Amino acid sequence: MSREAISDTIAAIATGQQVSAIGIVRMSGKCAIEYADRLFRPYRGGALRGQKDRKLVYGELRNRDGELLDICLCTVSRGPDSYTGEDTAEFQCHGSPMLLRTLLEELFRLGARQAGPGEFTKRAFLNGRMDLSSAEAVIDLIDAESEEAVRNAAGQLSGAIHRRAEAVYSMLTDMSAHFHAVLDYPDEDIEDFQAEQYRNDLTEAVKSLEALLKSFERGKFMNSGIPTAIIGLPNAGKSSLLNALLGYDRAIVTDIPGTTRDTVEERVTLGGVTLRLIDTAGIRDSGDMAEQLGVQRSLAAAENAALVLALVDGSREAEPGLDRVLETAAAAERSIVLISKTDLPRKNSLPGLPVSSVSGEGLDLLSEEIRKLFPIPQVPAGEILTNARQADAIKRACESLRAAAEALDAGVTPDILLTETEAAMEALGELTGASIREDITERIFSRFCVGK
Repeated sequence: MSREAISDTIAAIATGQQVSAIGIVRMSGKCAIEYADRLFRPYRGGALRGQKDRKLVYGELRNRDGELLDICLCTVSRGPDSYTGEDTAEFQCHGSPMLLRTLLEELFRLGARQAGPGEFTKRAFLNGRMDLSSAEAVIDLIDAESEEAVRNAAGQLSGAIHRRAEAVYSMLTDMSAHFHAVLDYPDEDIEDFQAEQYRNDLTEAVKSLEALLKSFERGKFMNSGIPTAIIGLPNAGKSSLLNALLGYDRAIVTDIPGTTRDTVEERVTLGGVTLRLIDTAGIRDSGDMAEQLGVQRSLAAAENAALVLALVDGSREAEPGLDRVLETAAAAERSIVLISKTDLPRKNSLPGLPVSSVSGEGLDLLSEEIRKLFPIPQVPAGEILTNARQADAIKRACESLRAAAEALDAGVTPDILLTETEAAMEALGELTGASIREDITERIFSRFCVGK
């Protein structure tokens, strides 16, 4: 997008449409401060256009006819030293949705337009205030549901991924520049190729990027949550466990076997890990068509889950069909067998982690087991990949770097080696946004909420 295309002034409510103590309306663009100055009258310090950047100014918010709308705060930041790199203004009003909409309409009448999803952050990216990996971290930070996700997103927002990629990109730039110089000016006195040094540089680059790529296995669950199927025979306590982990009654619980006919999904943080809990229908043979459809969905949920919690009712003798439940759990990528209803007299001796949804016994141990199954990688803050697009770019960069190293070992001509290094640079450019198609950029920022 050209600079001319983003020179207009945008405005949006940044705090949602619900009633709240504070409501924020923000603007960005060449007329942002002018429009704010026409509606806001500071109590001290003169007109808003003369106030210092990032200073909260107390005053009256009035419409174009001079009618008082609110007594509130306003702040301005002049480009390029603002979030978007442009002139910005932000009103901090009382949180009435009607008031905020009225203010927004006043700004539209002055000439501002409604901001699109993520347009403030998109302008920050286009104006060079942040790279694309940092911009994507903004939505991760907004959506974060665990402390781990918050810390990682904040680290990426500060440029952790960019710094790792930039170090490799800079090395490849120097290497490519040397290759071009030697190839284009063979008669000049230019230092010849240092094969051993290049080999070491390529090896270190691959190690650095592979370390990022390995973190994606853990990171892909950080924001979306780990798909976790709760399976068992009918009336084993699956829905009760779901309710106990959530802390409220989400699923219907009765003594009648087969109450759950379909999957019920909720999110919960356990052991510092966000789980996407899927309560399933009891696994058993039945002549009831609806129940059998539920059983099929239970088995499908277990097959697609990254974690299976298999419940065995400890208050009952081992029952027919239990082997099928345990076999399903054993076939899963990761599974934990839970002996449920430990608040009742124990009637079987099957191995498993004892839990009670009534007393809460064993839930802390379950939390620890989950933490062990999904350990947090010991890497600097922000260096856990959570984004499939970024992971794909790094994977392609690694493949090209390995091919370049192999070409160097094979003693091929420098132009073939140069082709691979430039392909790696192209992939890294997609990671940071230095080289990326506009349609991909549009798709990335469409995930954002309006006002961010």
